[in-house]
Amino acid sequence: MNFSGSLGITNNGFSIIPSFSFNDPAVIALLSWKKAKFSFDPEFRITHTGEKGSILLWFRYHAVNRKRFAFTFGAHPAVNWFPTIVNQSGVSEELLRLRRFFAWELAPSYRISKHWTASIYYLQGNGLQTNGPRTTHFINLNTTISRIALSDHLWLTVVPAIYYLYLDGNDGVFFTASASLGSNKSPFLLQSTINQKLRSAIPDTRVFMWNIGVAYSFRRELR
Repeated sequence: MNFSGSLGITNNGFSIIPSFSFNDPAVIALLSWKKAKFSFDPEFRITHTGEKGSILLWFRYHAVNRKRFAFTFGAHPAVNWFPTIVNQSGVSEELLRLRRFFAWELAPSYRISKHWTASIYYLQGNGLQTNGPRTTHFINLNTTISRIALSDHLWLTVVPAIYYLYLDGNDGVFFTASASLGSNKSPFLLQSTINQKLRSAIPDTRVFMWNIGVAYSFRRELR
């Protein structure tokens, strides 16, 4: 069994869909246990105050994993929480609202060369309550340019993408890109993500967002 993941801090915690963020500093933990073609990949995001956060419990099946082509599909239950003001009998108080979701994904990818991969990612999400988002479609067209050598030990990975987002009757098109700067001699990474709105009718989507953070990555083989 392979155990891998990363633990990082950032000035702005982004959602799995980059159009949305906490707008607050956050801790992000991405973990993965993989055996044969199955993996369990939990994701934890929580702000420094604990008032906002999300937990996703991914279960994935890596159906094809060839030299050039790979195909994965998966599903997850998820919860997120955030503060909200509730008025009861004329008295306002701040409470944490919890929302539940279920989503599934399809992720085919094609390796063009050793350092260049193109992929399509589709996510369909469903809100399990009436007072929040109900139906989400997320289609991401991206390419990964990995481990570009900057020196003998320093490397850079860049992932630019264009994506379409549909949310309860409104939709939009966005550009996003992430970059990771690392060293062969260190498990720490410097990471940053940007998100630019090209057009959108979805409420509460900002024109431009960015973040920067540091993450510790690891990989172990368990026998």
